[in-house]
Amino acid sequence: MRPRTIQGNLEGLEATFPIFAVTSDVPDVDRTYHLALKATREALVEARLEQMPMGFRLGVCVGTTVACQLNDIPFYRSYRETGQPPLEPVYRFIAGSLAERLAEATHAEGPVLTVVNACSSGTDAAGVACSWLRANLCDAVIVGGADELSKIPSSGFYSLSVKSPALCKPFDRDRQGLNLGEGAGIAIFERQDSAERRGIASTLEVVGFGASADGHHLTAPHPDGLGIEQAIRLALGDAGIVPEEIDFINAHGTATRENDRIEGNALARVFGPQLRVVSTKGYTGHTLGAAGGIELVFTALALREGWIPANIGFENQDPEIPFSPLQQITPVKKNFALSTSLAFGGNNAAVVLCRREEKV
Repeated sequence: MRPRTIQGNLEGLEATFPIFAVTSDVPDVDRTYHLALKATREALVEARLEQMPMGFRLGVCVGTTVACQLNDIPFYRSYRETGQPPLEPVYRFIAGSLAERLAEATHAEGPVLTVVNACSSGTDAAGVACSWLRANLCDAVIVGGADELSKIPSSGFYSLSVKSPALCKPFDRDRQGLNLGEGAGIAIFERQDSAERRGIASTLEVVGFGASADGHHLTAPHPDGLGIEQAIRLALGDAGIVPEEIDFINAHGTATRENDRIEGNALARVFGPQLRVVSTKGYTGHTLGAAGGIELVFTALALREGWIPANIGFENQDPEIPFSPLQQITPVKKNFALSTSLAFGGNNAAVVLCRREEKV
């Protein structure tokens, strides 16, 4: 039994809601928080949690990377030049723990955790949230990831020579690297018994999660893709399904030379050469700690709406990757989908989603 459901954020809603509090004695925080807060508002409204029942245990588990840094170049410049920089950026950074601030804004009374695990942070947050719900530590969890564009990680990726001078081309033979993006993807995971008490029915469920660390290299995945393959197989086992039951994969697909080759071959080993794959990073760029959350929402929406978006940017098949990604909008045929994430440090994560028959 896996008593959890997912409702994702869908449409922009500009109003403010009674659930949110504003605390004036805390310094302003970075753009990442504001991106996450907007997405959280939308997700809670769709989940009908603008007004929470008395005693409702709401947790917060979100991933980030940029927001875990003291992302203030003038501070570092002042420190180098004077040795006595102004401390306001430091106070702002300390007050800006992403999950803590979201918990404060939503009056969440359940467990709270910010996951900082490079580019798998958002997907890892989904796995942690599932474990909380299985253990009955809370009734529902705000889940996902958020990150802002920043010169600091942009410079870092430039130094690794993995940034593309043009629009990225996931899995394409002529791909030149990634584009950086920003954003937030937030969903509400809720125990089924809690949703039923509130009269909420969802056709989407989170049914499996897997994570691994191959420990091969600081920034590169294992050349044989052993880590991501293990994470996928763990997620399938957790869901109690076989590879043939997966309809499509929303791959990590950064459009870097090695990542796409390694991930592509691992996916083909697990699912066979006829697998259906898309990388939505062609639409968003690589949003780092937000990627897992945003791609979780994309995957859920594709299942719910019954169609898979095209893998934009693809033109020519790479002879080193044994499949071509989907190049046009494609109908969903089966009930299960997979979203994958690879990260620095050899971290890998995968989550399985399922669409069920409409519940009355």
